[in-house]
Amino acid sequence: MLMRLLREHLRPYQGAVVAVLALQMVQVIATLWLPSLNADIIDDGVAQGDTATIWRLGGVMLAVSLVQVVASVAAVWFGARTAMAFGRDVRARLFDQVQSFSQQEMGRFGAPTLITRTTNDVQQVQMVVFMTFVFLVMAPLMLVGGVVMSLREDVGLSALLLVVVPVLAVVIGLIVWRMVPWFRQMQQRIDAVNRVMREQLTGVRVIRAFVRERQEQERFEVANTALYVASLRAGLLFALMFPVVMLVMNVSSVSVLWFGAQRVDDGLMQIGSLIAFLSYIMFVLMAVMMSSMMVVMVPRAMVSADRIGEVLDTSTTVVPPTRPVAFAEGPDASRGRLELRDVEFRYPGAEHPVLHDVSFVAEPGRTTAVIGSTGSGKTTLLHLVPRLYDVTGGSVLVDGVDVREADPVALGSRIGLVPQRPYLFSGTVRSNLQFGRPEATDDELWHALEVAQARDFVEALPEGIDAPVAQGGTNLSGGQRQRLAIARALVRRPSIYLFDDSFSALDYATDAALRAALAPETRRATVLVVAQRVATIRHADRILVLDEGRVVGDGTHDELLASNETYQEIVYSQLSAQEAA
Repeated sequence: MLMRLLREHLRPYQGAVVAVLALQMVQVIATLWLPSLNADIIDDGVAQGDTATIWRLGGVMLAVSLVQVVASVAAVWFGARTAMAFGRDVRARLFDQVQSFSQQEMGRFGAPTLITRTTNDVQQVQMVVFMTFVFLVMAPLMLVGGVVMSLREDVGLSALLLVVVPVLAVVIGLIVWRMVPWFRQMQQRIDAVNRVMREQLTGVRVIRAFVRERQEQERFEVANTALYVASLRAGLLFALMFPVVMLVMNVSSVSVLWFGAQRVDDGLMQIGSLIAFLSYIMFVLMAVMMSSMMVVMVPRAMVSADRIGEVLDTSTTVVPPTRPVAFAEGPDASRGRLELRDVEFRYPGAEHPVLHDVSFVAEPGRTTAVIGSTGSGKTTLLHLVPRLYDVTGGSVLVDGVDVREADPVALGSRIGLVPQRPYLFSGTVRSNLQFGRPEATDDELWHALEVAQARDFVEALPEGIDAPVAQGGTNLSGGQRQRLAIARALVRRPSIYLFDDSFSALDYATDAALRAALAPETRRATVLVVAQRVATIRHADRILVLDEGRVVGDGTHDELLASNETYQEIVYSQLSAQEAA
């Protein structure tokens, strides 16, 4: 998966990659040339007392050093820009992929791991790309060049490389082999820390209300310690690598000086050549060490790349149509008619469907309510209309078009959803209201707030409609969030309103006032309401009673109260006989 990511996302930056390769080649050539020039200065200049040669070769060394520095800086600059661009593109692709996920895929992965994969995992791969441009490209060039230049200086002494390099490679390979499992555990335990932290931040009010701070601290400590243990084991193995490399390098230096001195004494080698050979063998070992650094990072990047690939290779179950069917337009066209035909829905792996044989028609200008016990499938039914899920049997039609064949943008423009848990985005009241229709004017925003019974509390805020809203609307009460979510749907002006238990946080007086104000606003639209409270839906034009995913009742409040046992149980659990009548 790592190679696939690199191949797909580095293709647009081929020019920069070629530039890095060329600059690294220039840098390596310059680096390998310097010890040879230094040997010539010693053997031909210092040993012979030739000052002119020393100055001449010294000038060449200075020029070569300047070229080396410029090439090195330029290579790092191009490499860094390309690596950062690579990370940006992968993050963008991940974000787009997650945006296409249905509720089913979101539930499969979960928010904590998706956040980790989009941030930490991409960062791991991005760092490997950068290190590749800075070190890995240079390492093989330095390794091959160092061996060639070592042989050029003295073939006999170069036999040391046949011992030193394999020993170093085997030791590093064993360490890396032990590190890979711990890297995999680190990424999984980062997910666990994110999950616990997210739950604690989201549920901080519940935690404090039940005085569970100590238990939550212990739960976080468990996840944090698990990450600490995995990181410590990987870190210890990583720390072991550098002493081993330095030990091998120092032993190699002593060996070169020991055997090299004997060859100089025998007249088989000059002093300058011995010094140059020592530099070249250090270059070879440095190349092996740089490769080892990459070898350490690559396994973790491979784990991260696999996790990224798992998201990218997951296809959404809600697939956009290849040839979208357009909705009919014009004065005679139907707008807002909703029909469910023999709808069935089951979650993957479930033995029984959540919904089965659900059929009804919701007409514009009428309010259709859905009520039932917890787990009867009310919210799932509502989510089928905007294609948060796709039916596994039957069909859902809006204005005569199957939602699976409709253009997603056109379908979305016809639907205004107020979810069971109203979510507000960080920003202002204005930005949240304009989420569905950015061109909405201030007059339209205030009108929507007034209908949603939210105008009074928004006007009371110091900044009014431009008052800040925290992420998730945590600086507002549950009822305030719910009313702003309703106002956001009103600003959109859809032809189908979907209210998913959207009045549960309101007191009865506000609930009644809001429903009365909604009536003229939605008189030409189709309204589908899911509710737990009978008082919210008793005046609906039509009430559907769900029980274990089936429609067991269909009629008005009075009709169902007189004839439907399931509805009677729900009503009498909330109202007295006199109130129900």
